[in-house]
Amino acid sequence: MENPTDLRQFSPAAARNREPILGVLQSVLPQEARVLEFASGTGEHAAHFCAAMPGWDWQPSDPSSPARASIEAWKADFGLPNLRAPLALDATDAWPAGPFDAILAVNLVHISPWAVTPALMAGAARHLNGNGVLVLYGPYRRDGVHTAPSNADFDADLRQRDPAWGIRDLEAVSDAAAACGLVCEQVAEMPANNLTVVFRLTGRPD
Repeated sequence: MENPTDLRQFSPAAARNREPILGVLQSVLPQEARVLEFASGTGEHAAHFCAAMPGWDWQPSDPSSPARASIEAWKADFGLPNLRAPLALDATDAWPAGPFDAILAVNLVHISPWAVTPALMAGAARHLNGNGVLVLYGPYRRDGVHTAPSNADFDADLRQRDPAWGIRDLEAVSDAAAACGLVCEQVAEMPANNLTVVFRLTGRPD
């Protein structure tokens, strides 16, 4: 029987991809790091990462109030002092004060209008420390081609739900990042034909 007072939300995708994403984060972040996460969703990623890495100071955020309630519930369930209370935030809003060692966005770029992506890049350039990373997870086209038939079907579904959404070309995302001084450092294959892409801040354009 479900507990009506349990506000935790569950995502099968989060259970599937949390360890691979954690592995990438551990490869690019020190034991102690300050992280800002956009589109935290259920909060399962944040809770899992904070439990694995107690030295990470994690700031989750989501514009959805049920998502924020779920994040709070996961925080309480795990008893995580390094997981902060979630902010009602998206990348086009005023950001919390940095600097951050990393900014993470899981499944945001394709489930948002394109304008969110350059806003995310510009904000990352302003709020990352001098050697910080922006880490994105999700499906991408490469050289204008979907990497799997399932991604093509997913893209069509997204665009039917909202014409402003859709799977982006990795090259276009990388160009938007480069315009803000963020260089693509790593592209890691993930479950279900997704990628984790690491951009490192190497300098700000004049």
